[in-house]
Amino acid sequence: MAFEPPQRLVRATGETAPPGDDWLARLPEATEQALARRELTVERLQVPGGRSSLVVLVRRADGTPAVLKLAPARARPESERAALAHWGGLGAVQLLETDARDAGEGALLLERLHPDVSVRTLPEAKALLEAAGTLRRLWVEPPAGATAHVFETVGERTGRQAEAMRAGARADAEARPLVETALAVREELLSAPPEHRLLHGTLRQSKVLRGERLPWLAVGPDPVVGECAFDLARLVRDRVEDLIATSSGPSITRRRIKKLAESLEVDQERLRGWTLFRAVESGVRARRVGREQDAELLLEFATWL
Repeated sequence: MAFEPPQRLVRATGETAPPGDDWLARLPEATEQALARRELTVERLQVPGGRSSLVVLVRRADGTPAVLKLAPARARPESERAALAHWGGLGAVQLLETDARDAGEGALLLERLHPDVSVRTLPEAKALLEAAGTLRRLWVEPPAGATAHVFETVGERTGRQAEAMRAGARADAEARPLVETALAVREELLSAPPEHRLLHGTLRQSKVLRGERLPWLAVGPDPVVGECAFDLARLVRDRVEDLIATSSGPSITRRRIKKLAESLEVDQERLRGWTLFRAVESGVRARRVGREQDAELLLEFATWL
């Protein structure tokens, strides 16, 4: 299979890959090996695809459609595999193989959804509720035993992020007050988490796709274990560019927080706090890799909280 990785993946890999990382260079060969091992026939690459993985639409040997996904180790594909296996297709895309035959290359064989139809195609209010309803189904007790150690906790993940935020704020006087506020909010939230659930970790409207078994199913988790408000916080700022473009953006955001908190029975102030932290973290990270427009949108959004 001769192919060029999607430019979105190339750009994102350039932003996030550590020095000397050669995953992208090895990707064509790794893809060929994963396809051959499973006797898969390629239909096409999914374009623009994700920022951290290659998605290939394929057919299995018996003709059934599927998806082959390859991701580097830094994207934690084995954590994704473990979460999808634990969910068993309830609320999330179905994992079609449970053995980690390509663990070193991060290959996952998944059920085929409708890759070009997400809840983002729905009117904004309905899209938000459908995405939230899908997310609720994923909030289950994490697996026990050795598998549990595959997942980061919210404290561990945000701890890493907090260190990067502090480093970024030292060179960014404009963002420093927001960073300090976000870090203080994180400390307060972590002091008394209300529950311990397996979370999607990065759900937004574009990651809820039309399915056959169920109307909507989540894809692309970066699973983490912690409180539900952390998971819901990313959804609050969906379509942030539209929120920023309207003078009623702050009031719409407050209504979103209230509506989502009430419909999914999470504490409204905890949801507001995690929304603030996650927006500031994403804004500082965007600025660090040179995506200045994204950084400005996210940091302005955070000031509303």
